[in-house]
Amino acid sequence: MILTVLPSVMNSGKKTKAKLEAQSIVTAIVQYDSVYSHFPVSAAAQNAAAGGDFTYGGTFQKADGTLALFGTSVGASILTNSEVISILMSLTNYPDGSGPTVNNGFVKNPQKTIFLNAKMTGDTSSPGVGADLVYRDPWGNPYIITMDLNNDDNCWDAFYGQTNISSGGLNGLILQADNNGKPVYGYHGKVMVWSAGQPALNGKPVLDVGSLATAGFNKKHVLSWQ
Repeated sequence: MILTVLPSVMNSGKKTKAKLEAQSIVTAIVQYDSVYSHFPVSAAAQNAAAGGDFTYGGTFQKADGTLALFGTSVGASILTNSEVISILMSLTNYPDGSGPTVNNGFVKNPQKTIFLNAKMTGDTSSPGVGADLVYRDPWGNPYIITMDLNNDDNCWDAFYGQTNISSGGLNGLILQADNNGKPVYGYHGKVMVWSAGQPALNGKPVLDVGSLATAGFNKKHVLSWQ
């Protein structure tokens, strides 16, 4: 019986940790904004937002087992949270030796303030901040971060903003309109951070674009605003 219960207990502990870490990222970003009057993002992210909001995401698994990019596109790429973390942790170079960060010369954090304290790891798969400066949740997947880059005190996340996912205002989101008048569901606040949660299929978490936010695989997600 103990062996049967243990995995559930472990996942419960990881969920609690993910919630705390997600909220700590939110706090760090809000503090940064309070100090510098703008968000910890690169010029590329700001431009890609095009007067809207921006989601740092990554590659995640869909319900059919295939992989897909989730987040705001920057050209043909999706940015992970690494540039945000480099700014918040006042880091100017990648630990893996790949070169300077967007905070090179402390240009994005001239006061050299450490807004976020997080465990550093020596690889690119373990929980914590990796050698690539991606902050990964307790299951080893990147935290997804959305910021209110148009300063209207609302966030439109690339996943949860979709009307078929957050229909009816699930998870406390509000029906709004984006800059092009398209209906989206948003969070009334400056920052959204979430984890895809525990493995649900093929040993990986799932972002199910075909299900509601509170159904199926999506129920395993851990949200900073809930």
